[in-house]
Amino acid sequence: MGALSHLRVLDLSRVLAGPWAGQILADLGADVIKVERPGLGDDTRAWGPPFLKDAFGESTSEAAYYLSANRNKRSVTIDFTQPEGQRLVRELAAKSDIVIENFKVGGLAAYGLDYESLKALSPRLIYCSITGFGQTGPYAKRAGYDFMIQGLGGLMSLTGRPEGEEGAGPVKVGVALTDILTGLYSTVAILAALAHRDQSGVGQHIDMALLDVQVACLANQAMNYLTTGTPPRRLGNAHPNIVPYQDFPTADGDFILTVGNDGQFRKFAEVAGQPQWADDPRFATNKQRVAHRAELIPLIRQATVFKTTAEWVAALEQAGVPCGPINDLGQMFRDPQVLARGLRLDIAHPLAGSVPQVASPIRLSGTPVEYRRAPPLLGEHTEAVLRDVLGLAAGDVQRLREAGVV
Repeated sequence: MGALSHLRVLDLSRVLAGPWAGQILADLGADVIKVERPGLGDDTRAWGPPFLKDAFGESTSEAAYYLSANRNKRSVTIDFTQPEGQRLVRELAAKSDIVIENFKVGGLAAYGLDYESLKALSPRLIYCSITGFGQTGPYAKRAGYDFMIQGLGGLMSLTGRPEGEEGAGPVKVGVALTDILTGLYSTVAILAALAHRDQSGVGQHIDMALLDVQVACLANQAMNYLTTGTPPRRLGNAHPNIVPYQDFPTADGDFILTVGNDGQFRKFAEVAGQPQWADDPRFATNKQRVAHRAELIPLIRQATVFKTTAEWVAALEQAGVPCGPINDLGQMFRDPQVLARGLRLDIAHPLAGSVPQVASPIRLSGTPVEYRRAPPLLGEHTEAVLRDVLGLAAGDVQRLREAGVV
């Protein structure tokens, strides 16, 4: 039994931030019911190629993007633009502990599916709204997508090659990181609200915004600005506060060197055959290395090109200096540590036989994550959920199908 197996989640969200939160809760054992539009479903089902291939090698309608964020859920198709559909969703909400939605501000009020309406049915309900800009402020009614939030929220001003270098300019992160982080923060908020409900007996509304999360996650870079008044500049793969902490060329590619303290720098200098660096007043402390970055980095680059990546990693690991290769995803999934941790797995799938997944990083000793279901086909569980949760008879479900409600 999962840690959250006593909970039911009604997931009205689509794309990534909301579904990511729903998947985390589902991995932890919650019964997550994903409500989708009949015939269309979550937008990401069509965000391909690539698409999952069936047992005969033909592409299905299940995009890899959708498959990344929806395992362990049950899919129900309900058209809640229709009154009967609204009634079904309200009944499901009344029998749930948590609702997750990412509609525009006020978008669900017209259907009686907003927090105030559902709170009247179930005061214990925890209702998590995820939007681009939150429920308040001048941008509240704007749509918000990860890419635009990375730009508006300052992240892209920190990411990319420095001015003056070839290819200089802002670059987005290669995954929708703001969406993912918003899903994680939403999960934390939901668990906090559950803990409060255990004490008080009442639920609450959670207002999550991609922009808020993006700003909060600027971490040391935000504080670098707030303490100096100077916006940090792009440094490529270098670190604003630590040197050397970046990529360096090798005889057959590149590797990453992450020197976190002066002792590690001394060890690195010895492995590099340049022990005098550690006693040079310009480089002896991190503060001085940051100040003299422009002098030190070219010296290191001149030294690293004479060994292969594997040789550097082996020598520096033996010396206790953190470093590593720059893997593509194929190399990453073949890495012995990734294999040992079981980070790739396969779940039985009704069309493909099995579907690959990336394992949850949550390792609980008493209530471990269980992989109960592959990401569901569109409407795969409609009849079962309406029968088991709402008590509808087969004839009632058929009538709803014929009316286009489900």
